Amino acid sequence: MSIINPELVEDHERFRAELASIRPDGKRRWIYARKPKGAFTRYRTILSWFLLAFLVLAPFVKVGGHQFLLFNILTREFVFFGVPFWPNDFYLVALLFLTGVVTIVVFTATLGRLWCGWLCPQTIFMEMVFRKIEWLIEGGPKEQAQRSAGPWTFDRTWRALTKVVVFAAISFGIANIFLSYIISSDELRKYVTDGPFKHGELFVGLVFFTFVFFMVFYRFREQACLIACPYGRYMSALVDENTVAVTYDYKRGESRAKWTREDNEAKKHAGEGAFRRTEGKGDCVDCHQCVTVCPTGIDIRNGIQLECVNCTACIDACDEVMDKVGLDRGLVRYTSMSTVERGRGSFWTKRIKAYATVWVVLVAVVGTLFALRNDLDVVILRQEGTTWQKMSGGVANFYRIQIINKTNTQLSYNMAVVSPQGFTIVPLGVDSLVPAESMSKGRFILVRGANAPAGNDTKVSIELRRNGEPFRTITTSFIAP
Repeated sequence: MSIINPELVEDHERFRAELASIRPDGKRRWIYARKPKGAFTRYRTILSWFLLAFLVLAPFVKVGGHQFLLFNILTREFVFFGVPFWPNDFYLVALLFLTGVVTIVVFTATLGRLWCGWLCPQTIFMEMVFRKIEWLIEGGPKEQAQRSAGPWTFDRTWRALTKVVVFAAISFGIANIFLSYIISSDELRKYVTDGPFKHGELFVGLVFFTFVFFMVFYRFREQACLIACPYGRYMSALVDENTVAVTYDYKRGESRAKWTREDNEAKKHAGEGAFRRTEGKGDCVDCHQCVTVCPTGIDIRNGIQLECVNCTACIDACDEVMDKVGLDRGLVRYTSMSTVERGRGSFWTKRIKAYATVWVVLVAVVGTLFALRNDLDVVILRQEGTTWQKMSGGVANFYRIQIINKTNTQLSYNMAVVSPQGFTIVPLGVDSLVPAESMSKGRFILVRGANAPAGNDTKVSIELRRNGEPFRTITTSFIAP
């Protein structure tokens, strides 16, 4: 494996040899991103506050007696949008997860890393919560950089300690919210009421994840997106020249040059602007505003890069500069590289069609399985360690039955043999009423009468009925001498 020497790399290609947040000597380059402002920032802020409210409130909202979202991996209990999934529904959970992955793949291949910049919890918490609090405590990026480079004065110390305490408190809150998604909000309230000493192991885990969240937002920050996040790794395999993403229009912007202020008062009054473009240069004024607002510290003018999370801060910064110099917006915009190069582009490529076909098939399969999902799930198995038994009424086999009621109301049922004739069911502790959202277990005996077909292995069909209407037919084997 060859190692690129940064000294031998041209300046405009240096971004390929090093990360923006890592110095050439390997030390961390701290990024003090400037506050963005503009239309896209407003849209992201509105969406982020909505998503934050959803994330915080979802575990505490009940639908039909169920938590709105629950992912209890330990007990294999899952609830999606108020619909409970039992262990025997796990195939639906797996299909939902697979559909979600394919959905992100389709959106990434067509619209870039929208997930990272607009929907990812790490980005939302970092940009809309922690960074805003940081600006409130330590001031803007310039003040932060100056204070960090200076000595440890009283002013710097109290601000740093306040930031640590506030970040730790918010991280503890986030850890509790995520815990409520796993053990349920009801259990969380019970644990809080009991106190940490009655649930020591859980409290230790909570403290650990609080520390993890704290370090992510206090220290690790953009490194989580660049190094730890697997989505950022495979994103590069999904994006191509037809992907619509945050893109710099190099044909319009190059070559770059600083603009000079126009000192001619007559031209100012004539409306020709206060800036003068250097002859033969592009629209990019080389102001680096797109770089100073980037939370990962990259220069979008180098093209689509692995570190870009499509947060659109650079679009707002560039549009603001274009307004000042009197040029059209869109030097940095949402578009594809093929559109920049050829003036037109189409994201509906063969690859996207293939992804979309897989997505449609998955959605259709999941939708069909949901529609066919029974409110009563039944499992009938022969009793372990038994074969056949002679009784006064004939030959008998013992069976176990398990019934899961997935609704929030009590349901009743009954069983009957539909084929062949001559078999009867004798319940052994089988309750015909199944409580709401619970599992009922029991045993029964299947007896072969004198008028039943003979044979040492007979297929018997048992029909389960609810309100006189059949809802499930199960075929089992009957063993006889």
